[in-house]
Amino acid sequence: MTPAPDVIALALVPAVLWGFSPIVSKRGMAAGGSSLQASLVVVAVDTAIYWVALLALTGGRPAAGLSAATVGVFAAAGLVGTALGRLATFTGVDKVGASVNSAGISARPLFATVLAFAWLGEPVTLPTALGILVLVAGLVSLALAEGGDIGGWERRELLYPVAAAGLFAFGNVVRRFGLTTTPATTLQAVTINETAALIGLAAYGLAKGRRDVFGAPRRTYGYFAISGTVTAVALLSLFEAFDRGPVAIVDPLAGTAPLFTTVFAAFLLRDLERVTRGVVAGAVLIVVGAGLITAL
Repeated sequence: MTPAPDVIALALVPAVLWGFSPIVSKRGMAAGGSSLQASLVVVAVDTAIYWVALLALTGGRPAAGLSAATVGVFAAAGLVGTALGRLATFTGVDKVGASVNSAGISARPLFATVLAFAWLGEPVTLPTALGILVLVAGLVSLALAEGGDIGGWERRELLYPVAAAGLFAFGNVVRRFGLTTTPATTLQAVTINETAALIGLAAYGLAKGRRDVFGAPRRTYGYFAISGTVTAVALLSLFEAFDRGPVAIVDPLAGTAPLFTTVFAAFLLRDLERVTRGVVAGAVLIVVGAGLITAL
């Protein structure tokens, strides 16, 4: 069955926005920011946006209809899929560059589809499997393209975006489970998710005594605040897509963000990153993979 147009559109919105977000984050890192600072600012900004919207739309009753178990499901997704995933993501942006890091995270559909099959019983069709393989081939091409941060990077540093891919995949499957088995609305779910992530990141910073979060150059906070605003819109769209369509469709489409990051980096990060022919080839493979997945 061909995915509904609204599911495709909702899944592509975060792809475009998350394609742009690493560009802004890379600027923030280059200006003296840190991965924990970036994670905290981004999550604090989008959490604030969600809480304002939730309070306004529920008449001051944000938890109406929710049980402790429901809150726990989305809180778990936030702690693993957002808090840990963001830390790995921003570390990757700093180490290997926005374009290569975004490509590494594109391995997420592979993890998500396997988890969705094992846990949720979602079927994996031949076109979906082929599409995921092509997406992964695009990831490999990008990783071997000698692009990314102009200062160079070690192959082992690819573990940061790949780890982020696995963490995000786990979070997405848990969110899909929660949205299909509980009465939580999309806005309630994303608000709980981000609130738990913010608490987790703040606790980590306090436990590690990371006072450097407050000592970064002032302009870095502006970069990460922009990234947080973009992320707020992207996440809300992603949650709505999961509410309407299966993980095996939504996650791979959202995972096409590297294509957009590559284009943005070529024009906006010329002084910080290289976009080689291999990077372009990888981006094309990602588009082909997405096409196979949507042609069900």
